[in-house]
Formats: sequence, C-alpha cells, structure tokens
Amino acid sequence: MTTDPLYLVHEAALSVMRRKPRALARALEFAAEEVEPVPDLDEAYFRARLGQGSAGDPLLILWRGALSAWDVDTEPVWTDRPARTWERRAALYGVLGVDDGTAKLLDAVAPVATEAGPTVISDDFTPWYDPKRAGWYWPAYRRLLIESKRWKPESVAALDEATTRVVERLADPTAAEAYQSKGLVVGYVQSGKTANFTGVVAKAMDAGYRLVIVLGGTLNLLRGQTQRRLDMELVGEENILRGRDRDDPAVWEDLDYGDDREWHEGRFLRHGCLPSLMGAFDIERLTTRDDDYKRLRAGISALDFEKTRPEYPLYHPDNLHASKARLMVVKKNKAVLTKLLKDLGKIHTPLDQIPVLIVDDESDQASVNTSNPKKWRDGQADRTAINGLLAQLLARLPRAQYVGYTATPFANVFIDPSDAVDIFPKDFIISLQRPDGYMGVRDFHDLDSDVPVEARTIANSQEAAHVRGVELSDDLDDTWLQQALDMYVLSGAVKLYREAHNPALGDGYFRHHTMLVHESVRVAEHRELSHRLTKLWYDSAYTGSQGHARLRALFDRDMRPVSEFHAAGQPTPTSFDELIPCLGPVIVRVGGDGNPVITVNGDADVEKGTADFDKRPIWKILVGGTKLSRGFTVEGLTVTYYRRTTAQADTLMQMGRWFGFRHGYRDLVRLYIGRSEAFGTKTVDLYDAFEAICRDEEVFRGELHRYAESVDGRPQVTPAQVPPLVAQHLPWLRPTGVNKMYNAELVEIRSPGEPIEPTAYPEKPKDKAHNTQLWRPFLDRLGAQVEFTYVNDVTASTRPFLARTAVVSHDELLSVLEQSRWWDPSRFEPHLAYLRSLDASQIADWVLLVPSQTATGALQASVGGSVPLSLARRRRRRPPLFGAVSESFHRQTPKRIAGLAVPGPDPAAEALRGPGRGALVLYPVVEADSASAARELVRADGSIRPEDLVMGFLMVPPPSAEGTGPARVRFRARNSEKAGQAVVDVDGAGR
Repeated sequence: MTTDPLYLVHEAALSVMRRKPRALARALEFAAEEVEPVPDLDEAYFRARLGQGSAGDPLLILWRGALSAWDVDTEPVWTDRPARTWERRAALYGVLGVDDGTAKLLDAVAPVATEAGPTVISDDFTPWYDPKRAGWYWPAYRRLLIESKRWKPESVAALDEATTRVVERLADPTAAEAYQSKGLVVGYVQSGKTANFTGVVAKAMDAGYRLVIVLGGTLNLLRGQTQRRLDMELVGEENILRGRDRDDPAVWEDLDYGDDREWHEGRFLRHGCLPSLMGAFDIERLTTRDDDYKRLRAGISALDFEKTRPEYPLYHPDNLHASKARLMVVKKNKAVLTKLLKDLGKIHTPLDQIPVLIVDDESDQASVNTSNPKKWRDGQADRTAINGLLAQLLARLPRAQYVGYTATPFANVFIDPSDAVDIFPKDFIISLQRPDGYMGVRDFHDLDSDVPVEARTIANSQEAAHVRGVELSDDLDDTWLQQALDMYVLSGAVKLYREAHNPALGDGYFRHHTMLVHESVRVAEHRELSHRLTKLWYDSAYTGSQGHARLRALFDRDMRPVSEFHAAGQPTPTSFDELIPCLGPVIVRVGGDGNPVITVNGDADVEKGTADFDKRPIWKILVGGTKLSRGFTVEGLTVTYYRRTTAQADTLMQMGRWFGFRHGYRDLVRLYIGRSEAFGTKTVDLYDAFEAICRDEEVFRGELHRYAESVDGRPQVTPAQVPPLVAQHLPWLRPTGVNKMYNAELVEIRSPGEPIEPTAYPEKPKDKAHNTQLWRPFLDRLGAQVEFTYVNDVTASTRPFLARTAVVSHDELLSVLEQSRWWDPSRFEPHLAYLRSLDASQIADWVLLVPSQTATGALQASVGGSVPLSLARRRRRRPPLFGAVSESFHRQTPKRIAGLAVPGPDPAAEALRGPGRGALVLYPVVEADSASAARELVRADGSIRPEDLVMGFLMVPPPSAEGTGPARVRFRARNSEKAGQAVVDVDGAGR
C-alpha cells in the first residue's frame, strides 16, 4: 500500500464521497487533518501529478475507479442525469467544483464507459440492499482486482454494478419472514463468470449470508479450480492459515497451497490480520483445494453458528454480523451432496434461521431435471439424482437463495416454475455484457459483415484471420492435423519472441501455451489420438531442414500476414529467420520431457498435476473430451483442432474452449474446425453450426435487452415468459435436450423503428408461387434505378448500390402479408398482430425497395412479365429456416427512410422520407447451392417461374408506429389452466 500523502488524502476524501460527491477542495482539506505530512492540495499540483503519472500510478487508478463508480451508479442521490453519459460526468464536475483543465484531464485519463450495463429480467422485489455500505470482503476483492489483477477501473465498476443487480434481488438475510429467491446469471463461454459470482459471494457475505455453498461443476478439476480462485481472491491468506505461520515449512505439508507457486509469491489476497480482529468476520472453509466436502472431521460444530444474543434468532443483525461465514465448494455429485444433507440434519442451529446462498456454476449441467414428465406418477416429479438432492437442499433451507451461472441458459429457462422446489429462475434473469478484451463469436465469425464474401481477406474478415476449415474424407489423413501442430509451434515461438522484445510483457509472461485437440468423447479414441499426435510430433523434424521449410512456408502464407493486420502493436518478426532462435526453446518446453501430449479424460490427470495449470507451467498439446468441455479453463489456448458433432446447441457451445481472453496473442489464435462432418445420415458443417448457435445466443440476449425496460413500473417480460424468446436457427440443432415445451406464447411483438426479418418462408412450390403472385402487382409499380449510399460507421467509407422503388399503402402491404403462406405461421404472427394494430396516425405508407446486384455474374430475371430484377442466391441453413436474407449494406437505407438516425449522407434515401412512412427491402430469392445451379432456373426468355422464388424481405416500421399500449411484447398461455407455468408437456393441452 502506498504511503504517498497526496494519495492518502484523496483516498480518504473519495471514500466519504462514495454515495454523494461534494466540493472536492473542502473534502481534501478535511481529510488532510489526518495525514502527515500535509501534501500540497492546490488543484494545479493535483493536475500536474495526474498528467505526469504512469498508467499504474495509484492516484490515477484511485480516480479512475471513483469516476467509473459515479458514472454507472443507477440510483444516484445527487443527480438525475442518466448513467454512462457525458452529461452525468459534466454534472459531477460541477458538484466537485473542479476547473475546466482538471475536467479535461480526468476525461482523458478516465473516459466515460458508455457501454450498456447488464440486462435484467426481473419480477418485483423488495429493495433492501444498500450497495454504498461497503462491508469488508467486497472492498478487499475490489482492491485486489485493481492492484493485483490490473483490472481497468471501468471494468471493476461494471462488475460492481452487475453484482449489485444480483444481490439486491436476493432476500434480505435479516428479514423476519423467510423468502427463497431463485435467479440465473447468463455470461459468455470462458468470459469471467467466476469473477462475477466471487463478487456476489463477497457482497452477500458482507450483507449477512453466513453459509455459502458453491456448486463447482461435476468434475474434481472444476471444483478445485473454483475453490482455489475463491481462496485466492476472496477468502485470503489469514482465513486459510488460521493463525499459523505461512513461512513455516512444517505448515506447508498440511497446507493445500504448500506447492502453489502463486501462494509463495504472495499473490493470494492478504487482509493484514484475521478480519475478526479488525471488527469484521472470518470465513471458515469447509472444503479445500484438494478435498471436496466430507463428513465434518472437526465435528459437526463446524456447521453450528455462534450467537452473541441467544435470545434472538441467528438472522437477527446482532447475531448475524458477529458470526463467522462458512464457505464450501462442492461437486455436483450424489455422494457429496448426500453427506452435506446428512450433516445439515444434525446441527443445532435451526435450519430455518440460516441465511444461505447457493451458487451453481454451469447450472445447466446436472442441476436441471431431465426426467420425462410423462412418467411422473400422481403429479410428483420423478427427479434425476442431482436435481433431487438440490430440491432437498432447497426444501431444508427456507432462507436459501439460489443463483445459477451459465453461458448456455436454454435448459434453465425451460424448467417448470410450478415445481416449487426446482431451480427455475422465477425471480430474475440477468444477462452480462461482453467483457472488455474477450475473444468470442464475433472474433471468429463475420456476423453481419458489410464486406461481400468474395472481397473478404485476413485484413477485413475474422474468419479469414482465425479459422481454418478442415474437410477430411479420411480420418487417418493427418494433413490438417500436421498444419495445426505446426501453427502451435510457430505461435509458441512468437510468444517467446514477444517476451524478449516487449518490456511490458517480460520473461515468463506466457506461462502456459496449449493446443487442444477434440475429436471424440470416447476414452479409447483419446488414447489412439494421443499416440497419433505423439508420433506426429516426433516425425515433424522441427529441428531439421524439412521441418524448418514447412514452418517457413506456413509463417509466410498464414502467420505473418495475419499478424501484420491483427497484432495490435505486439512485436512480430518480419521473417521466419528472426524466429528460428525461439524454436528450440519451444521444442524443449513441449516435448523435452518425452511427453508432448497430455490426455485429459479423468480427474486423475489433474490430481496428479499433469494438467493443473495452477501448479506448473504447461506448454503441451491436450487431447480430451467432456473433461475439457465445460467450465475448465485451458490456459494459454492458442490452437484448437475441433471435430466433434452434437445434436444439442448448449453442448456444442460449451465445446468452444477457443473463446476467452487472449491478451498479447489474439492474432496467433487459430481454429481448425470440421467443415464437412458426418452426423447420423447428414453431413454437417461444424463451423456453420457454431455460427447458428451463436446467432441463437445473440438473438436471445438481444430479446432480453429489448424487453428488460420496465413500463409503468412493471417489467415487460417476467422470467416465466422468457422461453419463447429462445431462438433456433438450425432445426436439427436443438437449444437444449429439454423434453418439455414452453407454455407462454408470443401474441404480439411491436417493433417501431426496429427491423423485422422473417426466416420461416415456405418450402412447397405451390406456396412459394402463391406468395410470388401476391407481390407481383407491386413489381409493376417499380420505377427506374436509384442510387443509394451505404456509409460504414467505423471507417466512414461509402458504398453505392442501385435499387428500384415504389410506394405502397399500409393497407395494401398488410393485405399481402395477411395472405402470405409460411412454413410456420406462428413465427410471423406476433409481428403481423402488431402491424394490424397500427392506425393511420401511426403508419401511412411504405417505400418498397428491390436492390440490384452489380457484381460480375449477377443473376437477373423477369417475374411474371415484370422488368428484370436481380435474384439473390440464398440457402436455408438447414431446412426449413433461412438465416438473414438481407444484405448488411442494404440495411441502413430502410432505416433512414423510416426516420432513424444512421450515418450519412444518403440523399436518395433522405428524399424518400415522409411522416408515418416505413420501408421494406424485397429480395426475390432463389435457393441454389451454386451460381450455375441458380442460372439454370432462369428460362431462355429471361423469366423465372413463380414457384422457384422465395419472396424474402426486411421491413422497418417508422418510430411513430408505436401500436397500442406501452409494452412492446404480449403473451398468452397455451394452456390457460396452467397459465403460471413456463412450460407444459409437448403433448399436453394447448400444444
């Protein structure tokens, strides 16, 4: 901790202004009375210090944290300016009374984080939690993140806000009446969900929760990872040692971290002494890194809670805040949870007095009841093992709060909420924002890219930069596997090169460097693959001329070009010759011990330290299946070779270990993924499947965000109404293995100013012909070609395109849509209900645009005697659903015509604007796998049959088209007798 007097004065001043900022000069004068020597408090001196300080200057970090906290505070008592805005910041400077020079400097070193906060879908709750009451463990965790983990203050402020949104929706631990809150937090795969629930646990303990049960996955390796993380960042050294000398070698033998490098380096949180000696409370661990929950060796009293006032219940504040907190991290294992339940039945403290927090990591795995409801007897749930034990745990602990964490929430939102002791998130669903520095779906897929496919390069395409498609006809052909292995060696050499040439990284920065190979879940196949890889490693001749020639070619055609555009300032060799000195150390680190490959398909692989990233540096090739597919973080993962198919989206999504944080080596990351894999009787493109489920996830998050805003003090959507918002882009790829279906049915979705793009167009030729004939009269109204302009909002570059236009009335368009046929009418019906509800004051007419393709070889045809129109070639992702039919660079124009603010200028679109006017882009679509197949559909006279067209469209209603009532979404129950349930049996009433 710094002893700088100026820092100490500012820290003291800011600490009393956490809730309400005030005049800074007076606050500093008051704080200076406790500091010796008194520093110079002149504002010019403060400004000079900030201007001269480095990024790690404690004073700068202190102010960035304070500003971020004021920026994101959603319930400020000092201003009505909205959070995350420069208006809020300006108001703050006015309250602080700083001059313009100081304000400009603070803006430069700590810009306002304008990104949205977490999305919250919540039922009503009784406010009780005061986040301004700092407590003990949350401030300690926050300090560790800033000082040791080097988190950006704005990231810490975002975590502060997100964790508060969770904790405030739990029940008040001191309330006389017990209440059991249940919620779900949705993060991203390998995105730092543990940091969020660590913060939630810290705040919950500070607020009075005294028994915290963390369900750390189904594997020892996951449980151990979670235990260590909590011990390191929350529990702290003093609570672990319990008065023992950390430097005594005799203690190391009995200490679970005696062999942990970061323990001996002082990287674990330190409180200074036992928190109870400083007026706080201690944490007693009931599990350790190496030991899951066992029958309590220290006696059952370890679960008995102290009472300073025996006449009051434990939850009385006088008792609660003086009692130790108990923490256990347990596997979702039948034997372990059974032991815990037995012990709870023996303690003296009444269970209905204990405020309990249950945090369920990977809550969609094992926790959800997957038994078939058709087999339940007498209305009683027939539960799977873990779900049944969780139900017992919740039933025995009336004050237990349940918070599930997952990146794949679909199984959780399909749980039946009428089952009172199940884990349906009846109280809240919180979707976390994508964290800064995270490498996720948009870093591997060109979602909605405005760059034409034929023009995509490693400079403008994430797929081209990071993804290498594997198309194998023979599983024993190791051509692609060899290339992946070579890329792993090259990327390791570049990491060592960067350590040597970037002082900010330094020696040892890349402690781990791994490659993951995943082809199967079968243990026997893992062994065979490990043998193949080991042989391939030693046959690769990495120290000889043959190996160097292969590496040089790969460096020149792949690594160097990608790093040239994506290295983000990291030093990168310009030639392979510069990299040669780094190759030898890579070969030694990976294979010097004779074991370049690690097979991870059992807990023993971690328990022996083979794949324990906490115990030793690991530069290895990992082969595995399920053990590496959920929760377990593969540190330093740079190259992934993935060839495994599944029929469930959440399972496939969890396999995406290549998602995560890749500080200092984003440009080196490569994904070798199957592009043509056998799955049952089908051939599946794994990369496309990943893109489809990623779109599902993005749509789901987007829908949550869209309806999270409350209307008239009430949420537009409650957790029970969330299931219909789950999308499914691939019919063969189910959102989850659920065997029940949702009961809430979407009736209306209002979309003023928002694009509507259907996907469930008909498959039958007669239905396609019917729709084409409906649109046919509009085609005769199309005028001459008009040039519109697309403006890239990042680069400001422009791209013109031509389109024919016409104006149609709302009633005319509605008539066409009312008569249109669909593969599944229910998918468009909620939008149609909205369009029906609009009156003349909200919508007048629509501009119809039919874009013209100008690329070489663009296909045109006449539709029933119309002028020649450009045909868009599309294919269904998997029948019967399309993905997006519209082109990304066409989407600005209808928004502009509808009256939305988009980058400009586009004079042609501006000229078409009008009051109450919407816009619709129509695409005559042909379904063909190739350009030649599409050309065959155009007849000799230049026409095309109506049954060969899908009339796809994107429509944007004007912002004035609000519809009726304030809520944007309306539901009804499929089975009105079970209106309160989120799900009903597939074959039940109303289905």
